[in-house]
Amino acid sequence: MKKLPIGIQNFREIITEGYYYVDKTLFIEKLLEGKYYFLSRPRRFGKSLFLDTLKEFFSGNKELFKDLYIYERWDWKVKYPVVKISFGSGDFSTKEKFIESLFADLRMLSEQYEIELKENLLNKQLEEFIKKIYKKYNQKVVVLIDEYDKPILDVIENKEIAKENQLVLKNFFSALKELDPYLKFVFLTGVSRFSKVSMFSGLNQLRDITLSSDFATICGYTQKDLETIFADRLKEFDKNQLQKWYNGYNWLGEKVYNPFDILLLFAEKSFKPFWFETGTPTFLIKLFKENNYFLPEIENLQVGEELLSNLDVENIYPENLLFQSGYLTIEEMIPGPLKTSYKLSYPNFEVRTSFNHYFFLYLTPPSTIKNQLEAKILQAFTSNQLNNLKEILTSFFASIPYDWYRKNELDKYEGYYASVVYALFNGAGFDVIAEDITSKGRIDLSVFYQNQAYLIEFKVVDEVERNALEQLEKKKYFTKYKEHYQDIYLIGIEFSKKERNIVDFEFKKI
Repeated sequence: MKKLPIGIQNFREIITEGYYYVDKTLFIEKLLEGKYYFLSRPRRFGKSLFLDTLKEFFSGNKELFKDLYIYERWDWKVKYPVVKISFGSGDFSTKEKFIESLFADLRMLSEQYEIELKENLLNKQLEEFIKKIYKKYNQKVVVLIDEYDKPILDVIENKEIAKENQLVLKNFFSALKELDPYLKFVFLTGVSRFSKVSMFSGLNQLRDITLSSDFATICGYTQKDLETIFADRLKEFDKNQLQKWYNGYNWLGEKVYNPFDILLLFAEKSFKPFWFETGTPTFLIKLFKENNYFLPEIENLQVGEELLSNLDVENIYPENLLFQSGYLTIEEMIPGPLKTSYKLSYPNFEVRTSFNHYFFLYLTPPSTIKNQLEAKILQAFTSNQLNNLKEILTSFFASIPYDWYRKNELDKYEGYYASVVYALFNGAGFDVIAEDITSKGRIDLSVFYQNQAYLIEFKVVDEVERNALEQLEKKKYFTKYKEHYQDIYLIGIEFSKKERNIVDFEFKKI
């Protein structure tokens, strides 16, 4: 077996040191049809490796591409000077530190190419650098910028600093627009696509290939990749289980796996949320609370392309960050008479369970013992003791101190109760579908366990109404499950905003 390139973003090392490599050079041929590109993908999806592949390609290192798609399709006699800048690391906590970091990058590059820089302004120094490289090599320059948005995302909770760093980037990139005669190729990558008006007005010729079907699999592993490149590793695992856990990311083409998950799975030989554990969506959860967001609504989001494509520091929407950071993906494209919209959902079991697990822990007191709670709920479903489920949930909400509610102002977040139950079931690994959501707190959930279906209606009320179960019966959701499940149960749950707990819990077997 070859070695697993876990965390390795250096193309040369992967090729020469005997690591697995999924050939992405087909996309280089496609990119050569244009000149200016931008690509957004979630973290740890292979963006940096692809950028390094471009660096070696334009540098003319033919020997590295033997047996790859592009090998016989390029004139390797032509070599281009490459300027590669990565914002993957650095202190961006202030505008001054960010500017200092950019000057350090240009200083390092100038030493590499043995070029003396005299300009003092950042954008002027970049312009001077590229013009001198062009003159020295008598060849156009390739510019590759990795993780361009990290200086903004690192300080996204501080809008003033984020805006200052954004302005620095805008001015820096503006130099590229004036350098068109000196440039062969420009490629930028990042997690987020910030608003073209505020960020890329100085570089408005960029082609955004994030949602281009031609480049849908430019990052990530396809099913075919697993069954060919990793065939010797794949035979040790259940393919259906692997697909359930990690497949499902979609950018208007074939679905792909996150490479980080697959490589760690092959190394550790057990299914775990490898990708999710490399980052926590704390800022997203804060946005949920600020916007009184219903967590189950995630499964039924329908948004326009403008929301998916642009992130505005002044107006950040949870849906935008959820998609761009990889917690949601495109489930369906919905053409319209004037514009296209998209239905979003969780990409896979890893993200669904891990995100809901994190949400649950964030919105409940630290003293909550989640694993014990999940075990009790699993036992209640296994034995069909739904009275026990009522007692478990009631005891849980009663255990949350009043002071914790007050501190977090959860009385203003009507969907808190239902969202927590939804997150609990999802985080525990149950198959959960959000059926119906409104802004007034009515949430229907379908929970599936083995050959049983549990249809749940939530209501947040001022006083006991005792009609949640009745409404659930009238909606007749159960009819579409009759052919597929042996037992169907209807459960009506009413939460009291005043009591901060369950005030009515009824169930019925259909």
